[in-house]
Amino acid sequence: MTSPTFIDTIFRPQILTLSAYHVADAKNLIKLDAMENPYRWPDALINEWLEHLRNAELNRYPDPYATQLAAIIRTVNHIPQQSGLLLGNGSDEIIQLLLMALPAGSQVLTPEPGFVMYKQVSLSLGLKFLGIPLLPESFELDLPAMLSAIEQHKPALIFLAYPNNPTGNLFDQEAIQAILKAAPGLVILDEAYAPFANASFMTALPEYPQLLVMRTVSKLGLAGLRLGYIAGHPTLIEQLNKIRLPYNINILTQITAHFALSNNQVFAAQTAQICTERSRMLQQLNNLGAITAYPSAANFILFRTPTGIANAIFNSLKQQGVLIKNLTLQGGILNDCLRVTIGTAEENNCFIAAIKIALNTCKSTT
Repeated sequence: MTSPTFIDTIFRPQILTLSAYHVADAKNLIKLDAMENPYRWPDALINEWLEHLRNAELNRYPDPYATQLAAIIRTVNHIPQQSGLLLGNGSDEIIQLLLMALPAGSQVLTPEPGFVMYKQVSLSLGLKFLGIPLLPESFELDLPAMLSAIEQHKPALIFLAYPNNPTGNLFDQEAIQAILKAAPGLVILDEAYAPFANASFMTALPEYPQLLVMRTVSKLGLAGLRLGYIAGHPTLIEQLNKIRLPYNINILTQITAHFALSNNQVFAAQTAQICTERSRMLQQLNNLGAITAYPSAANFILFRTPTGIANAIFNSLKQQGVLIKNLTLQGGILNDCLRVTIGTAEENNCFIAAIKIALNTCKSTT
């Protein structure tokens, strides 16, 4: 049953050529690789949350539309009243729904480097995927190349991460507006890092019928819940709802996310603390001299190491108990690049101390 010949006859060629998404083992390491909020809830808030969970009717299916949760998401995120809203089991499910809804063989376009799941899901569904390289160093959109590709390929869907992952920068608003005007299909603005960016297209939804804005609560501090959402024209949301699996937001997620967003001031304070640490980390990295750290509007920093030693620095950090993300393996404009999530002040201090050692060790062996 598992012979190569049998596998080849069962699965589509697109699946056979893919690699599974790899999540690094972070056991016993300072985990600064996954853009998570490093702060736990205060004990008093945890106790209050547990009281809310006591009333969860686990013997019943959850509200299929998560009505109460959707209402508070609208309020907290200033979603225009006339816009539709759909909730998903993380942004990943919403990305999958969007791409599943496209006609077979549709063209999907996005700048690269970008969030890897855009490509992963597109290819797994047999769609055509086209990545347009960002400008080197600035990581800005290559607008002429984007517009040319739009004109030539007529993509059914364009993904734009705002801020972008893994580069951390906000694309130029006028460039995004130009893409919106030129796009023949849907444009998805992925605002996963909106809490740290102080920039959004959410209130502009009524101006662009083909625009959808996607967000998540993961970066806010609720990564364990797996909750994402997308807002846009009600007609578009209605079509996505047709293929959304029923009861996709479980009752514990609905209760917990509603409770958390009702106490949003706690997460707003944590977000402000992360932004303060981000500024400190950016300065400390650039003060090292050998490293170029890029400005970020997210909760992580991309930085470039001296030529040829990014892998060695990554491995040295891991040996010292600090796990970050190795991006040099992707090549292209990410060659010699690593990415670090902003942690607590203590975690960040450990990272800075470890990278100083890594730099000295790696440079002395080259």
